[in-house]
Amino acid sequence: MGTTWAIVLAGGVSRRFGERAKQFERIGGVPMVARTVAAARRACDGVVLVLPPGRDWTGEPVDAVAEGGDHQSESLRAGLAEVPADAEIIVVADPAHPLASDALFSAVIERVRGGADGAVPVIPILEVVQRVRDGRVVETLPKDDLVLTQTPQAFRADVLRAVHADRPRPVENSGLLVERGYRVVTVAGDVGNVHVTTPRELAIAERLADTGICP
Repeated sequence: MGTTWAIVLAGGVSRRFGERAKQFERIGGVPMVARTVAAARRACDGVVLVLPPGRDWTGEPVDAVAEGGDHQSESLRAGLAEVPADAEIIVVADPAHPLASDALFSAVIERVRGGADGAVPVIPILEVVQRVRDGRVVETLPKDDLVLTQTPQAFRADVLRAVHADRPRPVENSGLLVERGYRVVTVAGDVGNVHVTTPRELAIAERLADTGICP
């Protein structure tokens, strides 16, 4: 297939993190967004970085910068507008997964090159999953076919553009593809690819990076 581009979605406001925009917090002295941009540059031919309105970028070189919107779907479409029309694969990366390895980027890209419409990294759910209402457990859910989905994720560029043509507001892009009848496959995720949503998870990611186990 042809060129592969990445869209790094760093335009969020990080409501769960607190007052600060988490994507600019540092791990090992490097902002999370810079870690993600660097990994995307190693895996892809071009990188588009989506930033909050009014935010300048002086970090890792990128090919284009776009202004994010009120919802992640709007930020993605802003990034899509900057991706060249001849790109064939688009990788969607999120600084909230700042320790995503080069191997994980390569794995999702290769599955799309192999014919899938999309590819996502997943890890199994090992804990018990229960539904709770008003502080009480009301149901234990079967987890045999449940997984946790991570980023980066890769998609055929034409498919990703097509599913966003009518400007939907999905929670998750791979789910949007599946709803529209496209085939999304999985690759083995990485438990070290921590999803940073709170200061505590940031501290966990910092410790993992310090050990050298994760990039």
